[in-house]
Amino acid sequence: MEHSGISRGTRTLVIVVAITALLIALHSVFSQLSAPEVYDADDTEIAVSPGDRFSVRVTDDSAGGYRWIIAEPRPDPAVLKATGGHRATGGPPPAGPARYLAFEAVRTGRTDLRLLRCRRCGPGAADEAGARSLNFRVTVG
Repeated sequence: MEHSGISRGTRTLVIVVAITALLIALHSVFSQLSAPEVYDADDTEIAVSPGDRFSVRVTDDSAGGYRWIIAEPRPDPAVLKATGGHRATGGPPPAGPARYLAFEAVRTGRTDLRLLRCRRCGPGAADEAGARSLNFRVTVG
């Protein structure tokens, strides 16, 4: 019997590490494939399937006292549902700090989504100095 210089324990450890690395890589790939789609301010046409989750990424101006809201008229709740959001600091230029507004496609249909950047965000907020609006056509099919 020839001795290869590698013990059985070492060989087993190498196999276990290789399998673990493969599982981590597969998990990473599947996570990327199933991660919610992210749309930017210039993606005015959004096409998704029922049950899909997605986010709209906008520049975070909270330091200037601004925030993003879903403006009137609100999207058809039978087609699109807001599910929250979060803030991300930093990021590669030109993104910088960003706010992610999250949504879920409920069922087949088409609706408009209007976002408004405002300070007071009450009646007439669209006419505030520094206010900005973004409009998206969301098609669920």
